[in-house]
Order: sequence, then C-alpha cells, then structure tokens
Amino acid sequence: MATKHEQILQYIDELPVGEKISVRQIAKALAVSEGTAYRAIKDAENKGYVSTIERVGTIRIERKKKENIEKLTFAEVVNIVDGQVLGGRAGLHKTLNKFVIGAMKLEAMMRYTDAGNLLIVGNRTQAHELALKAGAAVLITGGFDTEEQVKKLADDLQLPVISSSYDTFTVATMINRAIYDQLIKKEIVLVEDILTSLEDSIFLKTTDTIADWLNYNRKTNHSRFPVVDHNLKVQGVVTSKDIMGHDPKTPIDKVMTKNPMKVGGKTSVASSSHMMVWEGIELLPVVDDSNKLQGIVSRQDVLKALQMIQRQPQVGETIDDIVTNQLVLTRGKTKGEDVYRCEVTPQMTNHLGTMSYGVFTTIVSEAANRVLRSYKKGDLVVENMTIYFIKPVQIDSMLEIYPKVLEVGRKFGKVDVEVFNEGVLVGKAMMMCQLIDRH
Repeated sequence: MATKHEQILQYIDELPVGEKISVRQIAKALAVSEGTAYRAIKDAENKGYVSTIERVGTIRIERKKKENIEKLTFAEVVNIVDGQVLGGRAGLHKTLNKFVIGAMKLEAMMRYTDAGNLLIVGNRTQAHELALKAGAAVLITGGFDTEEQVKKLADDLQLPVISSSYDTFTVATMINRAIYDQLIKKEIVLVEDILTSLEDSIFLKTTDTIADWLNYNRKTNHSRFPVVDHNLKVQGVVTSKDIMGHDPKTPIDKVMTKNPMKVGGKTSVASSSHMMVWEGIELLPVVDDSNKLQGIVSRQDVLKALQMIQRQPQVGETIDDIVTNQLVLTRGKTKGEDVYRCEVTPQMTNHLGTMSYGVFTTIVSEAANRVLRSYKKGDLVVENMTIYFIKPVQIDSMLEIYPKVLEVGRKFGKVDVEVFNEGVLVGKAMMMCQLIDRH
C-alpha cells in the first residue's frame, strides 16, 4: 500500500497542467496534516512537475524530459527575472522556444515573433498586443505596466505577460545564463539514466532462504542481490561471501549485510563510481525517498557510462573545462618528461586578481590524470591530495606544470606535481589515485 507521501505525489501528478496548488487544499483533499502536504509539494517541486512563483503561488507544470531540459517554462522565467505576472497566469506552465528582443520597428519585430516565443520589450503597448496575437508571451522590462485590454487578452489566450524591473540587456543575460546552466546539467549522467529497472532486477525477500539465492545464482550467474521486505523497502544485500558455510534452509535475513550503501536516482554516475571503488562494491540498490527499491546499478553499468561520458561533447562549458582546455602539452628537457603550459585567464582568478585555489587544484589534478593515463589505460579516482601553495600567481601568468609519476601499481598510482612561473616554484602537489581497469 502506498504511503501518504506517495499518495499526495500521485494526486499532484494527476492534476491538470496549470492547476494552482496550495498546502491547505492538498491537506483537505487527502485528509493529511499541512506539514505532510508541504513536504510532498516540495518533493514534487524537486522532481520538476510543480513550480512556486512569488506573488502567484504554486502551480502544476509540465514534467521536463531530459532531452528537453534546456527549455524553460514561463514560470521559471518569472523566478529568474524577479518578475511580476500582469496577466495570463494560466499559461505559466508553458515552455518557451526562444526569446526575441524587441529593439526594432514594430513590423520587423513581428517578423521575428512566433508562437511559443517570449518577446522582451519595454513599454510599447501595441507590441505587447501583437505578440500575444502571434502566440508569444511578453516580458516588459524597466518595471513598466501595460494596458488593461492587453492583460485581458493575455488571460483569454493563456499567455503570460510579465513585468521585470531589470533592463532589457540584464534580463536577456539572466535568461541566457539559466538556459546555459540547464545545458550543463543535461550532460550530467544520473543513476536513473543507467539503472536496471525494478521489473528487470532480481532481488530476494527477507522471507527467502539461501536455497532461493542458490537458485537465482544458477539462473543468472550473478552473486549479489538486494534484499527487500514486503513493502519493497531495502533491508540488506546478500553476496556469495555471506552465504558460505550456511545451511540452504537458513533465512536470508540472518546472513545478509544489513543497512547497505544505497543511491537515489538523482545521484550522479561519477559519485556512484567513487562510492563503488572506494568501498569495493560491485552492486548498489537504487531507492526512492521512502527507501523503496527502484532498481539496481552495477559496477559494469557505471564504468560503461563513464566511458560514454568521456566520448560525449560537452554542450555547456564548465569552469573545469575552461581550465583544462588551457593545458597544453610540451616536452621537457629530459627525454620522455611531460611538461604542460597553462595561461592564467581572468576566469581563473579570485577578487584579488590572483589564481584561485580551486583552479590550482584542477590544474594539478588534470596534469596528474593525463600523465597516469599514458602509463595505464582506464579510469581513475583521486584518493587523496596534498597541496602546497608557495607563491600567489597573478593574472596573465604562464605556468609550467611538471607531473612526475613516482609509482604505478595494478590498482594505485602516485604522482608528484610541481608548478613553476617564470622559473620560480609557485606550488606543489602530491596525489594518490585508485586505478580502475575497463575490463
């Protein structure tokens, strides 16, 4: 039987898109406390099918698909630009395809304005009206209002008219930044993207015995299975090591490992891989907020996904990308010695105009990564790192990075990295990495 929390989420999910939601209304409709209703609404907001807008309230919006994540709803635009909704509230759930800046004559402006667009314009009432008739929403900059007939038209067409106190350039920059951030998020592969679903997963129940484990082991050749109770909540994990030396009639819950490590669907694949390597785990149960089993993810699934990520082009450039793209390989004086050069650009500095500690850490990590990969193919996880900052490095400096491999084993690598600026040592790092074979 579904919990109260799950019942509320299902109720919200079945509401029509654009419907207004309140804590009191949910509490009354489902006979739950306001605290329970509030927590469920917040969870729905995190899951992406509810949005809360200042001075408007909480509304049901379209759940975004991963491939469509770079598109914003008008409700999100209101939040981004600190806007006020003047009309067309019923259309806040709709998605905008692109935005158009109305800094031209009316006829030219309308040639660029189509259905699903957002026209960003000042206090030009005729432009507001024509945009709505073309099927576009309107964002009025400079904090201006609009005519009553425009607000009524917006309500009739269910297309939002939003007012923001920011100027046109600032508003366009803010929306552009939000879309760009969404593009970066789109590239992050999550556990929910690669998991083996509950329908395809094999799991044992606490009432099962070791004989059931042996049966599944023969059928699948797998030796690790999650163990769940009658509500499908994860209670443990059982492996071949756990069952050794026990009678086949022994109940599984007597030999399983209790309170195992678990992940949620929104956990990144990178975090899961680190957890698996660090703890030596081959399989992780994937659970929802109530600890109910959603599926499983194996070490092979994670490694395959990591290799796929490395081959994918990044759509949005992160700070790490900006830093690592500056690293250029040159040759050292000694044969076979790798030396990297890196220019300190304005994005890499702090408020004092010197290179930030985070950027320095990224530079030495990337240099160590590259030099270790030349010794041993595969993925690696940084286990620990000791950094010494000796001198500040100012903007526009050219750094020389010398990564030196001290030791490479089957599972570990040690690297010493020295960083010079104009022949002067400015920082050092010592790194220990765990190496993961791709086989």
